[in-house]
Amino acid sequence: MVAFVAVGSNIDPERNVPAALGLLMSHEKVTAVSTHYRTAPLDRPEQPPYVNGVWRVETQRVPRSLKHGILRAIETRLGRVRTGDAHAARTIDLDLIAYGDVVSNEPGLLLPDPDIERRPFLAVPLVELSPEFRLPGRSERLADHSVCRRAHELAPMPELTRRLKEMLGS
Repeated sequence: MVAFVAVGSNIDPERNVPAALGLLMSHEKVTAVSTHYRTAPLDRPEQPPYVNGVWRVETQRVPRSLKHGILRAIETRLGRVRTGDAHAARTIDLDLIAYGDVVSNEPGLLLPDPDIERRPFLAVPLVELSPEFRLPGRSERLADHSVCRRAHELAPMPELTRRLKEMLGS
């Protein structure tokens, strides 16, 4: 199954993002990484900017196992502390944002991630990896959605992106 994982970090991202990719590669087949971008923190202008991107993963795991068994374990290993504050700074944030055509409204497992249509730092890298991507049940390509016209809000990080792609051998 093809899954897409969004990555974000605003605590030492130059170290934590590659470390997270390496750890994920030890468990799953990561087949592509998008351009990574520097983005403003949501609702917290006092925080440092985030680094955001998306990774394409081929997996045999069911969504809940991938999210809670692998992604959350990597976050914990890299020092992520979850609090009640959804906008707190973080060493690493790994979110399962799409998993094939699966639609899930289970608590703790919303697929596809409803923020894809609102946040360019999710939509733009996702479209880079899958230009024909359509949200399940939709005829419109995500690339044609208005959120992708907000790419100007993202600042590409070519050096970090190059390092991550080299880790994949691409």
